Amino acid sequence: MATPTKRLTREYASIQKSPPPYITAHPSDKNILEWHYILTGPPDTPYEGGQYWGTLMFPSDYPFKPPAIRMHTPSGRFQPSSRLCLSISDFHPKSFNPTWEVSTILTGLLSFMTSEEMTTGSVRASEAERRLFAQRTRWWNSTGGGSKPTGSQNGGSRQQTGNIRAGDGGAKFKLEWPEVDEENLKWMQEKRIDPTTGLPRPPAPSSSQQPACSLDVSGLRRRPGTSATVVQDAAQIARDSGWMSRHRWKLVLGAMMVYIFVARVLGEGALSSSA
Repeated sequence: MATPTKRLTREYASIQKSPPPYITAHPSDKNILEWHYILTGPPDTPYEGGQYWGTLMFPSDYPFKPPAIRMHTPSGRFQPSSRLCLSISDFHPKSFNPTWEVSTILTGLLSFMTSEEMTTGSVRASEAERRLFAQRTRWWNSTGGGSKPTGSQNGGSRQQTGNIRAGDGGAKFKLEWPEVDEENLKWMQEKRIDPTTGLPRPPAPSSSQQPACSLDVSGLRRRPGTSATVVQDAAQIARDSGWMSRHRWKLVLGAMMVYIFVARVLGEGALSSSA
């Protein structure tokens, strides 16, 4: 009878040689019974492009009993790090088929994820919410949700084996997926993702952009070969010309009134002298 170690070693070689679509997985270096997987959100689903990290914790009598299945990355589909009640998980050991392999388990998990069936550990969310989760999965995996290591979690209480909580600063993910973590950090830099929020930073102002001059100043720029006095005189002329242009009708009307007044005075003077 094959031991769990021999069985899982053979399955690891198989999944490396022929990985299922949108799935990658490997056992932990320290414990072959602890497997880490990443599901890539398939196209035409609310999870498209998302990077969903989780664990499979196999029992010592595998393959006669199934593993505990958890997904740590927030997805809007499952409660992060909660054990999932599936026919292929440890919730239903009697329904597990010993011929099923790791690839079978993860393919079943991906299929269930893209459905709307509810079970223990699943949650309801809108499509828009799930798409937003998908956009932030890389950030969450490599930063632990923007958090930093804080020591013990949950008030110092012991966690269940396999649980991952926001607060580890992405340390566990980096330990298990160093190359993927490096790619995520580069992606965050390229997309200008704020590591504390997971949201894009506002674009930086371009150094080529020059502040616009005000209209008054732009018309009085000093040109080569001209003195400051000439510029000031030109400015005064421009202001005077502008005032005359704005009030030309008033000037014309005033001139006409003065002309009429003078004409009347001269006319009355002529009549007096003739009398």
